[in-house]
Amino acid sequence: MLRSFLRANVSPRISVLLVVLLLSISTACQRAATTTMADTRSADEATLKNLDAEWSKAAGAKELDKTASYYSDDALVLPPNMPAIQGKQGARAMWQGMFSVPGFGGGWKVTKVEVARSGDLGYVTGSYELSESDAGGKPTTDKGKYLEVWKKQADGSWKCIVDMFNLDLPSMEPEPGKPTR
Repeated sequence: MLRSFLRANVSPRISVLLVVLLLSISTACQRAATTTMADTRSADEATLKNLDAEWSKAAGAKELDKTASYYSDDALVLPPNMPAIQGKQGARAMWQGMFSVPGFGGGWKVTKVEVARSGDLGYVTGSYELSESDAGGKPTTDKGKYLEVWKKQADGSWKCIVDMFNLDLPSMEPEPGKPTR
C-alpha cells in the first residue's frame, strides 16, 4: 500500500531527495557511534608498560609460572639462535632452561609502547640485559633488544602473542680461509 501511495504521490525528484536524506542520516549515525567510542589507547599503553615491567621482574626472580603466564596459549616466541617456539608451554620450557643456567639474572626495560586505534593490539619494544656464568664460572652479559606483540583477550586482559629478542653483540666473523657454511 505504501509503495503504491509513493508511486502515485511522490515525484522522482522527491524520491531522490528522500534517499539522499536517509543516506545522510545513516552516515551521521555511524560517525556518531564511531566518535563516541572511547579512545583507551593511553590507558592501554600504560597497562602494557606496567605488565612488561612486572614480567621482567618475574623473569629476573626466576618465577617460572608467573613468567609464562604473560603469554597467550598460542604464543610465538622467536629467540636468538634457536628455532621458533610455539605455544605457552613451549615458552615455559624455554624459560625453565634459561633459569637453570648458572648465574642467570637480569631483565628488560621498555623504550616504546603503542596500541592500535582499535584497542585490541599493541606492541612493546625495549632493551634487555641478561647475565649468566660461562663453563668456567666467569659471569657474562648478553645485551640486546626485543619486540613483543600483545593482544587484548575476551576478558579484557592483555597477553603476549609474539615475543622476539636478539643480541646486540656483533656476529662472529669466520676465520680467514674458512667457509661460512
